[in-house]
Amino acid sequence: MDYRIKGGYHPRLDAALMNRLCEALLLNTGHTEGHLLRKRTTPAADTAFFLFGDFLEEVDEFRAAVGKRDIFDLRQQLKIHHRCQPSSTDEQKRGAIAMIQLMSQFVQLSDWRDLIKENEQGDMDTLLKSSLAAEITKQKNSKMPPSPMLASTPNLLLPPPPRLYFDRSVEKMLGMFAHTDPQKGLPSHLVPSLREHYGGLNKLPDPPKPSALKMVWTQLTDFIVLILLAAAVVQAGQQEFNSMAVLLVVVVLNTIIGFSQEWKASKTLNALMNLSVPMAQVIRDGEQQMLDSEELVPGDLVVLEEGDAVPADLRLIDVAQLELVEGILTGESVPVQKSADAIKAKSRRIPLGDCKGNAFMSTTVARGRAKAIVVRTGTQTEIGKISSAIHAGAKTKTKTPVQRKLNKLGKYLVLIAILLCALVVVIGVAWKKDIRTMLNVGLSLAVSVIPEGLVAVTTVTMALGVRRMATNNCVVRTLPAVESLGSVTVICSDKTGTLTEGKMGVAELWTGDDALYRFTESTSLNPNQGEIIQEPAELRRRMIHLHRATNTKPQSSLILPSATSQGLSSQPQRENQQQPVDYASMRSHPMDSQSPQLYPPHLRYALMVAGLCNNSSVMMDEETKEWLPVGDPTEIALTVASQKGKLGRSIWQQQEGFTKVHERAFDSERKLMSSVYQQQKSTDDNQTKTSHYWVLCKGAPEELLAKCSTYLTPSSNSTTTTTTTSSSSPPSLVHNDSNFAPITDQFVEEVLNQSSTMASQGLRVLGLAFKKVDLDLTTFEDKEESIKNEPHLAESEFGFVALAGLMDPPKQGVKDAVTTCQEAGIRVMMITGDHVDTATAIAEKLGIFQKDVPGLNRAILGRELDLLSEDALIELDPFPNVFARVSPDNKLTIVKALQKRGEVVAMTGDGVNDAPAIKSADIGIAMGLAGTEITKQAADLVLLDDNFSTIVAAVHEGRHVFDNILKFIVYLLSCNGAEIFLMLICAMADLETPLTVMMILWANIISDIPPSMAIGVEPKESDLMKRAPRPPTRGVLTRVSWLVIFCQSMTIASLTVAAYCVSLFYLQHSLEDARSLAFTCITMMQLSNSFTARSVQASMFTMGVIGNRWLLVAFFVSLGCMLLGIYCPGISTWLELTAVDGPSWVMVIICCSIMLSLVEFEKMLIRKLHGTV
Repeated sequence: MDYRIKGGYHPRLDAALMNRLCEALLLNTGHTEGHLLRKRTTPAADTAFFLFGDFLEEVDEFRAAVGKRDIFDLRQQLKIHHRCQPSSTDEQKRGAIAMIQLMSQFVQLSDWRDLIKENEQGDMDTLLKSSLAAEITKQKNSKMPPSPMLASTPNLLLPPPPRLYFDRSVEKMLGMFAHTDPQKGLPSHLVPSLREHYGGLNKLPDPPKPSALKMVWTQLTDFIVLILLAAAVVQAGQQEFNSMAVLLVVVVLNTIIGFSQEWKASKTLNALMNLSVPMAQVIRDGEQQMLDSEELVPGDLVVLEEGDAVPADLRLIDVAQLELVEGILTGESVPVQKSADAIKAKSRRIPLGDCKGNAFMSTTVARGRAKAIVVRTGTQTEIGKISSAIHAGAKTKTKTPVQRKLNKLGKYLVLIAILLCALVVVIGVAWKKDIRTMLNVGLSLAVSVIPEGLVAVTTVTMALGVRRMATNNCVVRTLPAVESLGSVTVICSDKTGTLTEGKMGVAELWTGDDALYRFTESTSLNPNQGEIIQEPAELRRRMIHLHRATNTKPQSSLILPSATSQGLSSQPQRENQQQPVDYASMRSHPMDSQSPQLYPPHLRYALMVAGLCNNSSVMMDEETKEWLPVGDPTEIALTVASQKGKLGRSIWQQQEGFTKVHERAFDSERKLMSSVYQQQKSTDDNQTKTSHYWVLCKGAPEELLAKCSTYLTPSSNSTTTTTTTSSSSPPSLVHNDSNFAPITDQFVEEVLNQSSTMASQGLRVLGLAFKKVDLDLTTFEDKEESIKNEPHLAESEFGFVALAGLMDPPKQGVKDAVTTCQEAGIRVMMITGDHVDTATAIAEKLGIFQKDVPGLNRAILGRELDLLSEDALIELDPFPNVFARVSPDNKLTIVKALQKRGEVVAMTGDGVNDAPAIKSADIGIAMGLAGTEITKQAADLVLLDDNFSTIVAAVHEGRHVFDNILKFIVYLLSCNGAEIFLMLICAMADLETPLTVMMILWANIISDIPPSMAIGVEPKESDLMKRAPRPPTRGVLTRVSWLVIFCQSMTIASLTVAAYCVSLFYLQHSLEDARSLAFTCITMMQLSNSFTARSVQASMFTMGVIGNRWLLVAFFVSLGCMLLGIYCPGISTWLELTAVDGPSWVMVIICCSIMLSLVEFEKMLIRKLHGTV
């Protein structure tokens, strides 16, 4: 910096490099150290901070990279507020002032308060008014020259980038869009330049329209179909019209089946075709007018009224009871209340449902009206991004493994057919035979090569697999996905709702007296189910697995420094330590929920905060008798916990006189929510009322502790004060047992340790605190405003009570399913938006993340993924198993990286933003319960129960389908190969052709298709999920498979040649009778071979003969067709067959016996040599 860049040596650097440098520096500028109450930035963080400022001053491309950054990232990662405090060093203060002044050069960052946390802005304001700031201001002017790109245009004329701007107030929005008047709208003369700047019209990319003719053409140009068509043409040329008709029937059936499946799959994008909004109400030049929505540009002022469709992504500036239906994006059918208020958040990627100040393209207005500024158009909108990604995924969607492998197999068959035809012709010419005759024989041989039933049987087998999956809560939308599941090597799964139940519940409650309460059946909404189990502190201290420091003092001294003030001397302590341990009192025991007034104070007040600092409700539906929740999942969990303890909101309101008078809603800046309740309760004489105010607060433990000055301590009389109650009224839940002690560093450390322990178990941790204030606000006219501004009721000076650990527990059976995947060689990855500690804890419980197993012990954050190049991500070793805090863009990056590593990827998702990743994955899996309609249409599979175990069952079924496809391919090619070798051997031996073309086609139809279809429904083999996944690069058939096919084909062909020669030369049968015998012999051996084809490796005697009843049906059907062709007059003439006599049947039976014996011997060799089929 000092020698190579400063001073104008390198004013221009690579833009991509500067963007990466900006990302890297921001990752390091915010590192802190020290105690929670005395945090400070590390020296390394300060170095990165100063370097960031230097590059911001010196390099145009770096300034451009910073200008593209979101305000949330800059505020969160720069942490300027840690460098402007009174305790900060002079160097840190100089850096903070310089950074604020440098950032103010950007239009969107002109207000320095956007870069500082709200409660820290006072320190920065003081610093900016100091003499140090004036000194730096004088030095700054010469440090950052204006960029040549910006010198010719005033800053205000530069249009802001297309963002949602949900964090900006209406005033700031109007300042950024300076040309947009809130009453007159945008001047028309600026529209063309703005459209050119933002890149075109406001419309979605046109989805590809399915073409029926193109689909038919695709089916007809399949390799195997082309062979069949060529053979039919040649047969027609030879005037063999019967043979031609049979071939054309097979072609038509294959085309119809394939076309119907592709037509269904082509509708993936149809849901997006009608999402464009045709017209919009716009104010331009002071006039409200209806315009084609394609004409909108960012900066346009749009008017929304009830029933309108939103024409672009908007930022609301004036709202009147506006509610929008955003189900197209979020899946929620309930209208969402909107407002024009800015939203404070630390991330620019908050959920779409939380963007209350935005309206998104293609959503609809349920009620109300509003004015809004267009901020994003066309492909920049949320629905536009999704449409583009799905469109791109459809273009790049590759063929499934089985499609690629069957095409490759078809090429091999074409090559074999050409070579064999040429070989037969050459042999015939060598034997001085007629060339025309030999060409006809070669054609017959080519027909023998073609497995006519391969495409049809493959399609039917997949369709049957689809039917079986449907019975297991898995709907298959694209047929080839069935086989692809069998080749899956990686499953990328969402956590919430797929691996877990998708319902939050309070699993643990740790209170300030060091007691732990566990909630059983915490996710059950029924308040009468489950118990609260107390684990005493002494028991927990004696458990060796607890992560806490060793301490030999009594319980009270562990967290209460004021224990000695309660009259405890050292001598009684030593005596107590020498007394026998009462283990019975240390046992875990359930709390008596019927007497909540007897609860320890900490539990009682913790449940009070959980139930009252809350806006959710859980009530029983009188019709269905089901408990229905309303509200945020986290608040629902706290409500359920308070109701299980019989201290729900209604108890406090009705019995204790609590009335809610004010609320401070949760936001991601404060990470807190607080509610103010007024308690008015009559005294015992029922004549006077006492009034108190309770401020209840919940939130992130570290933020809550910063607002606490005391903590609730154990009370020596807490067990006795609860018994003196009036007989005429219910026992009071609020006693004089809430003793508080000043908060100490030791207590803070203890709370943070407990919070870390809970988080490491996969729990989401919330702190609970309260304070009780005696105030008289009756004299104020505006009571609500007085409560809001009353300093005693502010979020400060709380008394800490407890930590609540909430969990979304794993679904039953998921851990076993993950184990099954790992045994099958399938890697399971968790991709979630949760915190990395929570994600790894859940993943560890499920066996996805294993600390001691190489390759299964790595987790990575989404923001770290953003810093990695595509090549760097691909080369990660080991590749992470857990991805936390990821965005939908990260999901797409992960899928592409895994595919380039040679993996076959299955990706799950539910939101519409997941659709691009689902579309790009080899197998896209959508959630049937939580998934949006677009996501389901982009997916290959839809899970009706949103359960990971269903995915594993689908993979099992996919392997089953591929295993059956492999079996019938081996069977088909063995049968057809036997015909090839039969014809070839006879041609080489100068024998008459043993089979005519019609005989070959009839044999292929009756001995190939029925048994193959029956093999396609063969039951699963027991070791199917213990085999490693088939490598994606491996063909359908391995060398061992080809060897099996060759041996079986040669065996059948040799025995048929032997029977043919005996009939022709020894028994002196006519050529027609000998051909009939050859046809019967080869067909019977093929049908007998179908029983051995039930397993490529296992013995027929192990598998059994009657295990597949459909195969028995197929055998007798094919046998009947064969006998019909031999003995039925008319049909036998059409097929050129004659009746077979008794001695010939004896030869057929002998040949079948020999063939079965040789096949069993071959399987035994394969098992001993451990060949891979």
